[in-house]
Formats: sequence, C-alpha cells, structure tokens
Amino acid sequence: MKHIVTACTIAAALATALPNPADAFTSRSGARVNPVNAAIFEVVPRNSGRTNDIWCAASEFARRQLGAGWKTRVYVARDRGPSVTTGRRTAVQFTIDPQAAGITPAEGGFFKNGFNVGDSMSVQQADGLCEPVPIRF
Repeated sequence: MKHIVTACTIAAALATALPNPADAFTSRSGARVNPVNAAIFEVVPRNSGRTNDIWCAASEFARRQLGAGWKTRVYVARDRGPSVTTGRRTAVQFTIDPQAAGITPAEGGFFKNGFNVGDSMSVQQADGLCEPVPIRF
C-alpha cells in the first residue's frame, strides 16, 4: 500500500511538471508557443523557422496570452536550440520581463540579427513581421 501511495505521488508530481498541451498557443504561422516557466516562453516553429515567423509568434503570444501592450518589449532569453517543452530540434525562448528571466538586455536594446540573448523589439515591431492573413472570397 505504501508503494502505491508513493507511486501516485510521483506520478502526480511528474504530471504537473510537464507542460500541458492545452497551455500551448498556436500562432498564425503555425508555430507553437509554450510557457517554460513564469517568466519565459518558447516558440517552436513548424519547420526550421524563419526569423520573422518566430518573432511574429513571440509577439502574438505576448499580446494575446500575456496581455502585453504594443510598446512592451519582447526579449530573446535563449537563442536557437532544442525545445525544452517538446523535444523538437529548433526553438527560441523569449521573455517580456528580462529581470525575472535573469537576462541582461542588449546594449541599445534593439534586435540586430538572428537571435542573440538580450536582443529585443516591441510587440508592435515584431507583429509587423507577421505575414498578412490571406483574404478568401
């Protein structure tokens, strides 16, 4: 009986530690966005992921899920690397609270090229990188 209680406790702890698929957000480009922790979220593109699509997904998540304003800055918390939430090969991590995420904003504070930790752009700037949604009649 003691082993069953221990096994149930471990199973419950693991279930709460893993990201819930229902917590995932899907962007217009099809990228999945998953919370990593309270301060960081991860964009997992469908394919290798174009830079613009990844920034677009980060801005959509910040605006729609986190309630960020258009002028709120989105910071790169970790450059391209394996996803910690899905195990896929490519993901980029972002935050809107660099202090809570433990990163230092890049000098000048703006996006330069690629995904360097600390680079940022406003939600509005990143949203401007989104492909227009096709209108169908």
